Amino acid sequence: MKLRPLVAVSATLALVSLSGCQEADAKGPAAAAPAAAPLAQAVKLVAARSVQAAAREEVTGQLYPAKGLQLGFEVGGRLATVKVKKGQRVKEGDVLAQLNSEIADAQVSGAEAALQAAEAAATMARDLADRQATLKGQGSVSELQSRTSAAQAAQAEAQVLAARAQLSQARAARRRHDLRAPFAGTVIDAPEQVGATVAPGTSLFTLEQVDSLLLKTTVAEGVRGQLKVGSKVRVEAASGGVSSDEATVRTVLPSADAATRRVPVELVVPNADGRFVANTLARASLNLGEPRQALLVPATALSSSGGDHVFVVDQEKARRVAVQVLERRAREVVVQAQEPLTQVIDYPSVGVTDGARVSVK
Repeated sequence: MKLRPLVAVSATLALVSLSGCQEADAKGPAAAAPAAAPLAQAVKLVAARSVQAAAREEVTGQLYPAKGLQLGFEVGGRLATVKVKKGQRVKEGDVLAQLNSEIADAQVSGAEAALQAAEAAATMARDLADRQATLKGQGSVSELQSRTSAAQAAQAEAQVLAARAQLSQARAARRRHDLRAPFAGTVIDAPEQVGATVAPGTSLFTLEQVDSLLLKTTVAEGVRGQLKVGSKVRVEAASGGVSSDEATVRTVLPSADAATRRVPVELVVPNADGRFVANTLARASLNLGEPRQALLVPATALSSSGGDHVFVVDQEKARRVAVQVLERRAREVVVQAQEPLTQVIDYPSVGVTDGARVSVK
């Protein structure tokens, strides 16, 4: 009988606890504390300056001499004289080296003597033929004798022609003992000593014309139509330090390279002062089309993930603006956008995305 009040109290507490739980469930998410809004990222804005610029294509290629040739003698013999040194500038026709010419000189002398003998014999034969023709007219010589004398005179003239040909051949062989420069240039390689016996066609000298260089490079197929032969090009040595704005487009070939599918282009680079070094790499900045309105922004403001773009601040949010890069400089880039820009975000972090909340420093 005494346990009944305790049971009643326990039942009452259970009902109160159950009603409390049901009340908490009824309130649901509305009773939870509101979530904190994402913090705005601090960004720095830099000015975008308006400029006039043309689209450019940066390419790299090798600087070749305007002319380059490896030279050797057309005949064999012993190298007797080397008249030039490495690095020496020579003119067209200058003698670079000579072979021993004792035998060739003797052959020329023999051919000259043979020609003189043939000419003397021909003179005598002509005189005899003339006398025989005169006597034939007087009836003192037969027709056969006169014709024989005329034939002998013609044979003697032929021997003169043969002797002259032999002399020309001997003189040509003698000239081949002197190696001459086929064009003006700089001696890049030359023998260090004489006395060696060289075979015909053996390369002994390297001659290059470096007062004008040829930059060979390639461009994409879509760029080819925008290049104009004769247009000015800026060329800079890959190692830096030297450049020229006087280079010109010489050739744009109508056939692409079979391996790379790119179009070969040749540029003439003036080098009278020797600022560029032949057979080294250089960069060329090719102008593509006429100048147009563009924007100059720091290179640190340009992002390239998913395409070239910059970020601007619009109503406290970052907004992505796609751009076309016309020219890349050391610290700045020239771009073209579809809308006017006055300021862009500098050094955009990974968290700066399209629509992200930002605050300007």
